[in-house]
Amino acid sequence: MSRTRIHNFAISLDGFATGEPQTLETPFGHAGQRLHTWMFATQYWDPSGSDGVDNAFARRFDHGVGAEIMGANKFGPPGWGDDPDWKGWWGPNPPFHTPTFVLTHHPRPPMEMEGGTTFHFLDATPAEALEVAREAAGGLDVRIGGGATVVREFLLAGLVDHMHLVQVPIVLGRGVRLWDGLEAVEEAFDVETVSSPNGVTHLTFSRRAVA
Repeated sequence: MSRTRIHNFAISLDGFATGEPQTLETPFGHAGQRLHTWMFATQYWDPSGSDGVDNAFARRFDHGVGAEIMGANKFGPPGWGDDPDWKGWWGPNPPFHTPTFVLTHHPRPPMEMEGGTTFHFLDATPAEALEVAREAAGGLDVRIGGGATVVREFLLAGLVDHMHLVQVPIVLGRGVRLWDGLEAVEEAFDVETVSSPNGVTHLTFSRRAVA
C-alpha cells in the first residue's frame, strides 16, 4: 500500500513553519526565506550547490511520489479563492509534476499546468482527500506538502507514515506553529536525527509497525 510522506518541511527552533502575515509579496510572512536557505545551498536546488547531507535529504522529495496534498494557504495568499485567474505561486510549470490536491472551502474546476501538474480543489477531510489522492497516485506514495495546519491535521488523524522535518536554528516568535495539539505524537514513530554542518537538524519520523 502506498505511504503518506512529508519531506523538506522546515520549522524554526520554536516550532513555527511560517511567519506572519502571509501576503502576495510575503508568502512566509516575516520569516521570509530564512527557513529554506539550507535547501537553496544544495545541488538539488542549485547545480553549483553542495552535495552533502542536506542535498541527500532534499533529493528524497519526489522519489516514488504519485500525488500531493496541500492546504489552501500553500496554494496562495488569503483571498485567492476570489480570484479566478490565480494559478498558484509557481508559474506555468509548478515543481510537483503529479496530480496535486488543494484543500479549500472554495472548490473550482481542475487546473492543468505544464510539466504534469494538475491542481484539483477539494473541500474534504484529511481521510477523504487521502483516499482520492491515493487513487490518483496509482500505487505510488502521497506527499503532504503543507502548510503547518494541514500537516498537523494529518498527524492528528494518524495518517502520516513518514515525515522529514528540518529544524532551522532561528526563532520566529509568531506565525503558524506545527506542534500545537500534538502532545506525545512522537510515541507513534521511530525518530532519527542528523545534524548538518550548516546548523540545521534533520528529523525523520517513521511510523512504527502495529504489533
